[in-house]
Amino acid sequence: MALTREQMAQRVAREMQDGFYVNLGIGIPTLVANYIPEGMEVMLQSENGLLGMGPFPTEETIDADMINAGKQTVTARVGASIFSSAESFAMIRGGHVDLTVLGAFEVDVQGNIASWMIPGKLVKGMGGAMDLVAGADNIIVIMTHASKDGESKLLSRCSLPLTGANCIKRVLTDLAYLEIENGAFVLKERAPGVSVEEIVSKTAGKLIVPDHVPEMQFAAQ
Repeated sequence: MALTREQMAQRVAREMQDGFYVNLGIGIPTLVANYIPEGMEVMLQSENGLLGMGPFPTEETIDADMINAGKQTVTARVGASIFSSAESFAMIRGGHVDLTVLGAFEVDVQGNIASWMIPGKLVKGMGGAMDLVAGADNIIVIMTHASKDGESKLLSRCSLPLTGANCIKRVLTDLAYLEIENGAFVLKERAPGVSVEEIVSKTAGKLIVPDHVPEMQFAAQ
């Protein structure tokens, strides 16, 4: 069974390390803020000028003026800092973010990412994605494995305009966790109940399948 958006966020949250500065992109990546492991010190950075972002607010804690880059209301943890977007992008471009989590339309076997436009459709612009892929060495992409029409998003070569080239090493989809190595996707984990055969059938780019591919484990709800 494919992962829910919340399970995808939970799985990516396991990649956090104590002391990390982390930027969460728009969409599913923003949910990762709700699943930081208890007791772990992680500072979430938002490109509009917030370092120390907390989980999404409850009705009691909501502040309409406190938003992330996707204009969602957020909270600020103790010790947070608010500053200009110019300073925020200086952090990103200077390589001071330890982990970046981004959504995408397509990723290919060379680590290229297309995440900002589909020709013929109205788009708001690149946003901070180009700066994030250029300024970060450690990027995880979260996206669905295939489109609503069943077309693979893990390709031999991206067909859409690129956000960045040769910059993606890890991809978490609703079906699998994969790493990109030597021009191929390497299957590391599969979603609970999802077969290797289904992942193979929905991956257009070269895919390496080890002899044993463990299922992701999630605590019972």
